[in-house]
Formats: sequence, C-alpha cells, structure tokens
Amino acid sequence: MSTVTILTPTYNRAGFLPKLYESLLRQTNPDFDWLVVDDGSGDATPGLIRRYMEEKKIRISYERQQNAGKHTALNRGIAMIESELTFIVDSDDYLPEDAVDTILAFHGKYKKTPNLCGYSFLRCHSDGRVNTAYFPEDEKKDTYLHVRINGNIGGDKAEVFYTEILKKYPFPVFEGEKYMPEDAVWMQMSGPYQMVHINKNVYICDYLEDGLTNTGRKMKIRSPKGMVLRSKIYLENRETCLKVRVKMMLLYIIYGHFAGYERKQLFAQITDKLLFIACFLPSFVLYQRWNRNYWEQ
Repeated sequence: MSTVTILTPTYNRAGFLPKLYESLLRQTNPDFDWLVVDDGSGDATPGLIRRYMEEKKIRISYERQQNAGKHTALNRGIAMIESELTFIVDSDDYLPEDAVDTILAFHGKYKKTPNLCGYSFLRCHSDGRVNTAYFPEDEKKDTYLHVRINGNIGGDKAEVFYTEILKKYPFPVFEGEKYMPEDAVWMQMSGPYQMVHINKNVYICDYLEDGLTNTGRKMKIRSPKGMVLRSKIYLENRETCLKVRVKMMLLYIIYGHFAGYERKQLFAQITDKLLFIACFLPSFVLYQRWNRNYWEQ
C-alpha cells in the first residue's frame, strides 16, 4: 500500500484526463496510488481509465457512480482509501513531476506533530503564476481558518490530508443537490486540527470555462441547503473574523431564501441574532437580484 492516494473525482473530462495521467507517469517518486471516481460520465472516461489500468504503469483504481456531484464522489473515494495521505486532484488539472516527492518529504518532517490534519501547498497556473497568493509565513502551523480565511488568502490551494481524519468529516449531502464547497469540511476540521502551510507548488491548474469554479454561482443557487449549512459552519466558529461573518450571514440568508426556508426558521437556527437583523434587508435585496440574474435564466 502506498503512502499517498491521489483522488480524482471526474465528470465528462476524458479530454483532460490524459494530461493528468501523463503527469503521474512522470512523478519522480512512485509511492502513490491513483483512485478515479467517475461521477456518471457520459463520455469516453470509462474506456480511457480501463486502458490506463491495462498498461499497468502506475497503480490505478476506478469507481463509477450515478451522477450526484463532486462532493458525493469525494465521499465515496475517501471511504475506499487506506493510505496515510489523501491528495485531491481535479481531473482537468495536473502535477509537477516532483509533487509526490515534495509531499512525502514534508510528511516525513511533520508527521509526528500532534493535532495536524494535513498540509496545504500552493497551486500554480501553467505559466508559473501562483494561484492568488503565497502564504505570508512559510511552513506556518495553524488552522485553515486563521491562515486562509482570517488571513484573507483566497483562491484554491493544494491540500493533502491525513486520511483517517478526513474520514471523520464526510461532505454533507442533501437530496437533489449536486454541489457542496470543500471549505465546508475544511472549516469543520479547523480548530480541532491544524495544517502546515507550505510555499511549495505541487499542483498546476488552469480553470475551464465550464468548470465548477467558473460556473459557481448558478451551481450554488441550485444547491441552496448545502450553501446554508456552509455559511452556518462559518458563523458558528466564534474565531471567524467580522468581515467574513458579515459575508457569511448575507449568504446564509440569501441561500435560505432560495432553499425556501422561512425567516423565523433561519433566525432560530443562528446564534448571532443582531448580525442576522442587520444583514436581513441587504441580503433580501441581493436575493432578488440573484433570482433575476441567475435562477430565472
């Protein structure tokens, strides 16, 4: 069994998977498995992965499910993984050749550190630009909330988690909804556990026009119960800074309207009543605007 499993949830990305596969073949350290969870693709993905498995150049496992959203594919994959580390890599991205080597080197350095849930590395674009920003302090050991959220380090990074801890925090699933942001889970781990934040690139990304990042708002509006829960997770953590709390309260109310929750129900389930009252009117105005611009399209 390898030390790290690269987990790739995929949906209709047969045109991009070869680039990821080729980057895995080039890894300088072979101590990894590749687990592909196919979220009901209707393209050539099944045959492509079967061909890769037949080549036997790297260790590959393939699991297929009915289309239910990336977060359900992640739940399914994480439940299957037995390696120490889980590295989630999207099917339209790829890795520099030293990615696994870098991950294992830092794991060797920090794996005996108490209360860690994993490592947060950089993502870069194919032209070498760091996605969003470097971490202000290299190899800082702190929570996702303190470093990323309160520190205003936006954008995606490359997280590698201890599998046994990741298994304790499955992605919440709501019937009929196909989207749940990953930070809803990262935030739940933030507090009980810390991460080491490392200014080293292990992941190359170029966002697609039809990818989840670029179709975000429509996807979120169509998964409003999950978005309400995500906002609530932020709001329930008292260490979340005020700026983020205001944003999350606005989103909590906005998506609550899309989910069909009554105002009394939303009010009863939140602790910060004064912030709810202060945000209610502007959130309703935003809800009406989003409803016209996104939901009704």
